[in-house]
Amino acid sequence: MTRKTPHIEEPSEKDLVVADGPKSWAAGVPGVYHSMKPAIEQMGLNRTRKTVMAMNQKDGFDCPSCAWPDPHHRKAFEFCENGAKAVTWEATPVVVPATFWAENAVSDLRSQTEYWLGMQGRLTEPVYKAAGEDHYKAVSWDEALRLVADKLKGLDSPDQAAFYTSGRTSNEAAFLYQLMVRGYGTNNLPDCSNMCHESSGWAMGQTIGIGKATVSFDDYAKADLIIIMGQNPGTNHPRMMTELEACKRNGGEIVAVNPLPEAGLRRYKNPQQVNGVVGHGVQIADQFLQIRIGGDMALLQAVSKRVLDAEAKNPGTVLDHAFLAEHCEGLEELKEHLAGLDEGTVLEATGLHSEDIDELAARYLKAEKVIITWAMGITQQKKGVATIKEIINLLLLRGNIGKPGAGASPIRGHSNVQGDRTMGIWEQMPQSFMEALGEEFDFEPPREHGADAVETINKMRAGEIKVFVALGGNLVGAISDTNAAEAAMQNTEMTVQISTKLNRSHTVTGREALILPTMGRTEIDIQESGPQFVSVEDTVCAVHPSWGSVEPVSHHLLSEPAIVSRLGKLLVGDKIRADWDGYEKNYDLIRDHISRVVGGCTDYNQRIRQEGGFILAHGPRDSRTFPTPTGKAVLTVNDLELVERPEGTLILQSMRSHDQFNTTIYSHNDRYRGIKKGRHVVFVNPDDIAELGLADGQYVDVRGVYDDGEERVVRKFRVVSYPTARGCAAAYYPEANVLVPLNHTAEGSNTPVSKAVIVRLEPSLDQTPDGAATAPARVASP
Repeated sequence: MTRKTPHIEEPSEKDLVVADGPKSWAAGVPGVYHSMKPAIEQMGLNRTRKTVMAMNQKDGFDCPSCAWPDPHHRKAFEFCENGAKAVTWEATPVVVPATFWAENAVSDLRSQTEYWLGMQGRLTEPVYKAAGEDHYKAVSWDEALRLVADKLKGLDSPDQAAFYTSGRTSNEAAFLYQLMVRGYGTNNLPDCSNMCHESSGWAMGQTIGIGKATVSFDDYAKADLIIIMGQNPGTNHPRMMTELEACKRNGGEIVAVNPLPEAGLRRYKNPQQVNGVVGHGVQIADQFLQIRIGGDMALLQAVSKRVLDAEAKNPGTVLDHAFLAEHCEGLEELKEHLAGLDEGTVLEATGLHSEDIDELAARYLKAEKVIITWAMGITQQKKGVATIKEIINLLLLRGNIGKPGAGASPIRGHSNVQGDRTMGIWEQMPQSFMEALGEEFDFEPPREHGADAVETINKMRAGEIKVFVALGGNLVGAISDTNAAEAAMQNTEMTVQISTKLNRSHTVTGREALILPTMGRTEIDIQESGPQFVSVEDTVCAVHPSWGSVEPVSHHLLSEPAIVSRLGKLLVGDKIRADWDGYEKNYDLIRDHISRVVGGCTDYNQRIRQEGGFILAHGPRDSRTFPTPTGKAVLTVNDLELVERPEGTLILQSMRSHDQFNTTIYSHNDRYRGIKKGRHVVFVNPDDIAELGLADGQYVDVRGVYDDGEERVVRKFRVVSYPTARGCAAAYYPEANVLVPLNHTAEGSNTPVSKAVIVRLEPSLDQTPDGAATAPARVASP
């Protein structure tokens, strides 16, 4: 495909960051405009029609962005702004030319931004950086895969390698990948779940027996009350807004709990409704609780205490006694624990007033059907696991699990992060899965738990992991403690990235490095047996097929299943009973194995071909059966712990901008927060700015306050006066990742605590604008 010159809008050093305040509503006509303008400009009308209009359709491809589920009756425009941008980013006809690698040294590429790297276009040929070299050079597929296999087979132990997975990987590729890795001999399978919803899986697994949402797509419109915690659906999963609108139109209420006001949770203008185009749209949040960072657990305990107090005043009328008696355990212990909850401590932890909590409790008590939904604002707290257990406690008290319109709903950010975990991408899969895998392929899988994402970085730093292979993703850009992560990656002997486009992980490498280009989900995949499709699982356990709709940008590309099949043949070969050649030719062979190994996937090939796919069984949701050791849901006792803020510091959270998906940056603007021409900003409450002796627009160095001997600081961030919660601040991810200590992780899940970072703001010596055209300003660890 002919390369087009990409239009890169990097701010110049003379540009000032523009901050004109948050917007009061989301979507509407501007949402359509900002969806279609880049698509048409970068892909043209015909490619836009073939991609955007096929996204999320029953005979089309699954959106490569978030994991929000699809309705049964889909509209012609079943996509959102974020999804359209993700497709434009992936399906662009712009390709990286063969001359690029000679013209750009790896060390030079390292100074570029994620935005610049992504805008160079699609990768089309395998490239290899030899030890001691500073340039990638093109190699054949055979040579590239041989280099990887030989390196892995030359290690002293399979545990000296780690195999990362992105949540955009299909079920078929993920199943093959984990098979290859376990056939090779290790469980080192870190993935993006380790950094986002690992806390959800741990908390829900320990309380209801399964770490997945207990709601269906239709439940949102049926709910009497939806409590949204620690998330920004208007930016991160905009199609959710349509179902929140449906809930409101059906008489339901919505409460938003977040340190920042978000436009999408204030008012939503649905561009597919007349009122959303020419009217005022729909007010989404009936109540906004601007909580102090880390105060969610205290809020949930306080609401549960009010529910128990209401029951004590009117015995037999508040709690769902039949449900609790038949399906739950731990109620008396919870009652005893919450009886001692101190209201003053709650108010200090949350930054709220008692009247605010009373109002939320009254809404909960009035509602018969309640959904509590959350994202990384909850999971990336030190007490993230305990906080989600408190969500489950509150839901169980009134029987809000296992009935229509009610339940627990973690919102997965990546399109197939849940499916990858179902397919075996986890460093500690249950023994039942391992036994089925071993029986199916006639081998003994390794049983020792492997390394998760944080452990992988630590082991690379220590020289214990020498080879890193990534099936998609951008671990260096995504994980906490950027300096430590980059030093760890550069300490390896070889890094291998299977990717569609360039990102920072291609520039921070081991002594040897390979980039293996792969097809995207938008592209037509034809193998020897004919056209192929893949499958994915969304955030409500719905599994459905995904068919590409446009020609691949290059005939040199291989699909993810093809790359893994070829590498598996070289690395594992006949050590296990696997038809590596056959898997590349016909993905049905992979799905036949899935049907015999993965629980709930019997007759996979037949069921995935049903219209709309199929729903995986879910005991708590379907029949109020709980696969816990006792067969009952568990109400838990969790000790409250405040996030301490020393004098002169702030509690900082990292977050995405509106023009961003994970580490992929679409522009330097954040329309809903009023930011243009830059990402090096820190949002601070105006009262805190005054108290700290700073000024709106001033440039500061943001310094992490930890006593581990490491210096973590980002330089010259513009202070933006913003209505955040008092004592709290916010900055963009991944730029703020450098401030999060690697081992500052959530209790139980080992998820990086990116939502409670103690920082100090120090005036920068240089107060002139820095421009955003350079890579994130930071210092190296000593």
